Amino acid sequence: PVSSTLYGPRFLTGEVGGSVTHQCFYSITPANKHDRKYWCKIAGNRVCYTIISTTGYTSKDYVGRVSLRDTPQIGTFTVTMTELKKSDTGTYRCGIGITDRDLYVTLNLTVLAEAGELGPTELVWGELRGSVTVLCPPRDIQGGEKRFWCKLGRTGCTLIADTNGYVGKSYQGRILITPQESSGAFKILINDLKKEDSGLYRCGTGRPNGRDSPRVVALQVTTASTLPKRPKFLSGTAGGSVSMRCHYDPKGNYEKKYLCRWKEGSCSLLVDEDGFVHESYKGRIKIASSDQENGTYTVVMSHLREEDAGWYWCGARNGHTEHTSSMKLHIQNETFSSQDPEISTLAKSTLSSPATHSTPTQRSITGLTHTVGTVPQSTSTLLPTAPPSTFATSPSEIYPHESSSGDSHLLPVVLPTLILLIVITITVLALTKINLQKEMGEERSTAGDLEAARMGAGLNPEKEQTMEETPSPENVHECRTDSGKHRWVFS
Repeated sequence: PVSSTLYGPRFLTGEVGGSVTHQCFYSITPANKHDRKYWCKIAGNRVCYTIISTTGYTSKDYVGRVSLRDTPQIGTFTVTMTELKKSDTGTYRCGIGITDRDLYVTLNLTVLAEAGELGPTELVWGELRGSVTVLCPPRDIQGGEKRFWCKLGRTGCTLIADTNGYVGKSYQGRILITPQESSGAFKILINDLKKEDSGLYRCGTGRPNGRDSPRVVALQVTTASTLPKRPKFLSGTAGGSVSMRCHYDPKGNYEKKYLCRWKEGSCSLLVDEDGFVHESYKGRIKIASSDQENGTYTVVMSHLREEDAGWYWCGARNGHTEHTSSMKLHIQNETFSSQDPEISTLAKSTLSSPATHSTPTQRSITGLTHTVGTVPQSTSTLLPTAPPSTFATSPSEIYPHESSSGDSHLLPVVLPTLILLIVITITVLALTKINLQKEMGEERSTAGDLEAARMGAGLNPEKEQTMEETPSPENVHECRTDSGKHRWVFS
């Protein structure tokens, strides 16, 4: 039934010769308060012909049997049609604006030969962030029948909550259907009101879209609020305590203040000002203080348990009217030691490691390549994994394994020893090389002395070697000299 900030019932039923009254509700803004209001009927050509408007116009076919009354102080205007005819059945619009195509709500009027008596739509006011109480009147129903609260829309009535435990997502923790009284009446309590809560609702029993639930309620939520914003969430520690500060209107004469535990659309009383304490909360919950002048009271809950987490309601009752507010309690673990012991041990070892040094490189850890800047090696296992495609890694830049925090403790001992061994090895190799070079020099010197001795004796080493060889017969020739002596010539 909502079109922007205008809404009203979608269906009207009357009887021939009788009357119907229709209410249109709108947000109280300067434009809506002073703009034209109208009532028109849609013809076969889809044109909506004005029947009456606040400009003083009234269609001649309806003169004397239609009226329109605007009450801008409460954001509503009412149209009443009397002396109904069968031909009055049809589709109508109530709207705001200069033309009949501006802000409007469409509804269907059915005129029957006989119709049951329908009560007027009840208007309920609520303040932004405040609470409202809707009383569903008693009816002759069976005690076990389901009670519900639904919101009227174009396609029917959308279920908001019922006594079977269903609660709509946007109403979690802030709506309650009270137990049914002996008369059959029950109440709908809603707190933490929002602007979008404005609209038409139906409360009843049985099915939300059934014909046996004629009760219609128009909820108006003011756009401005005198109520301050207060935290809706509390945090406590297991084994500790928490204080819940509850607020109410100090001008109201409330009979009882209380705290209840909300779950699935119902609220179990935990403690109240009359001294009642729920059996499972005895010794660990109490109303510690109350300030009537400022409209506050404080509930203290101690020895908190994990199962205490959930929604709680503060309430102050005055007859059928109740002022309520909701808050959600979170329970945290008592100490940090409740975390994974392996993570805690790793963190402790990392923070206490004295042998951390900076190594700018890229490391391969269990097959995953990590980009590492100048970071302590002992904390490298906690570094996030970088995508392999973001850098190129050469084999010389990848360590074959990752040292743990335990290895870093051995570095001060192993590293100097390793360096000393390397220095000693290099020294030994250098001395060995020097000795070899010295020995080779001495051998060369000895060979030089022998050669010099031979040359001093007038011997040519090459000739000496030739003379010692046995000549081959075919290489020797005999020849005579002029003196007649023989001479051997080797070829």
